[in-house]
Amino acid sequence: MSKFVGLARGIATAAVLFCATAPAVQAQDVSEEQIKAARATIDALGVTNSFDNILPNLAERLKNTLIQASPNHQELITATVDEKALGLAARRSDLEREAAAIYAKTFSVEELNAITAFYSSAAGKKLLNDGPIASRELLKAADIWAAGVSRDLTTEATKSLDEKIGNTPAAQAPAQ
Repeated sequence: MSKFVGLARGIATAAVLFCATAPAVQAQDVSEEQIKAARATIDALGVTNSFDNILPNLAERLKNTLIQASPNHQELITATVDEKALGLAARRSDLEREAAAIYAKTFSVEELNAITAFYSSAAGKKLLNDGPIASRELLKAADIWAAGVSRDLTTEATKSLDEKIGNTPAAQAPAQ
């Protein structure tokens, strides 16, 4: 039994070491040119902009929790959490690096440059800005279209079946 436990520990240690070194190995597969192109693409797309509020939201949530637990120390809690949050703000660049690595692994330099060129253009900026509105309107139109098609399908199929089967009470309801 102790040999099995030792083997399991060895496998677990190897797995941990492999997982810890895997990002470093993967990062070596990406050239500096790819990272530079990926950063430009990320900037053009604004893909990480939605993450800007993560730290402020976490800080606010923590302040609320701590103030509920110790309401007499509200000022100290607010000042301390804000100070610590500002100290962690520099770690935002870690997310930017990770995003650049993901884009660099996903797209070639040529693709990244083409994506950046398009989304930096007036048309690309308009797509980023107005694309969600157009998508929302398209979903509304699709819902209306689907309702109409469903209504027409039901009407036409029922009419056709009535003609083929006959409009009798037995034909209208399935046999029980």
